[in-house]
Amino acid sequence: MSPEDPIPAPEATAALITGAAGGLGRAVARRLDAAGYRVVLLVRDTAAGRAVAAELKGEAAIHACDVTDRAAVEAAVRRTAQEIAPPLVLVNAAGIAESRPLLPPDDALWAKTLAVNATGPWIAATACLPYMQEAEWGFISNVASTAALEGYAYTAAYCASKHALLGLTRAMAADLAKTRIRVTAVCPGFLDTPMTARSVATMVAKTGMSPADARAALGAMNRSGRLIDPDEVAAAILAQLQDENARDEPLRLD
Repeated sequence: MSPEDPIPAPEATAALITGAAGGLGRAVARRLDAAGYRVVLLVRDTAAGRAVAAELKGEAAIHACDVTDRAAVEAAVRRTAQEIAPPLVLVNAAGIAESRPLLPPDDALWAKTLAVNATGPWIAATACLPYMQEAEWGFISNVASTAALEGYAYTAAYCASKHALLGLTRAMAADLAKTRIRVTAVCPGFLDTPMTARSVATMVAKTGMSPADARAALGAMNRSGRLIDPDEVAAAILAQLQDENARDEPLRLD
């Protein structure tokens, strides 16, 4: 495929979304579905995947798997290629975020956070990459965070994992720079999602703040002074997908 060749048509392309049952993954699924892509939802819980699929206009495939389990992810990717279409679009939206002080050290949380937020995208990307190389075209979007660009208190594991994900994005983009396989990253701030709702609940329990004050405090940490609608991030990912010049430079959204 030369640079002048058209990109594969959406209806002939499978778009895999990890963490598809989360607030951001759900928004991405809606955007890609509306754009005509054959959406494939990778979720931990099939029932949650069905709830997302019910919101879509097209028929979405659902695979329940742990993103840290290479065998399970590769099996889902292989079935996608065999039964639906080549998996040429991948959005790594799965992620976890838990706050802890530095001491006492929580090695289990550290390992789990790095596994989901950094190793998971590595597994999904390398599972899809052979199909992208065969098609001579592909798009990978890694959902990082403003925590990939700076540090925040009580989130050492999360910040480290998102810095790692941004480094992975840049390294893969460098490896694939001479191809038509693009690797990009978005770095949103605090989103208006269930994950943030859990952070609000933690703040309320630990500080006695009201839920409204806790939400306002998190929103104030964004440059916009508000929580970000996940659809804003989904729209940015779709715009990168449709822009052949979009590469590895992270897009900050806060």
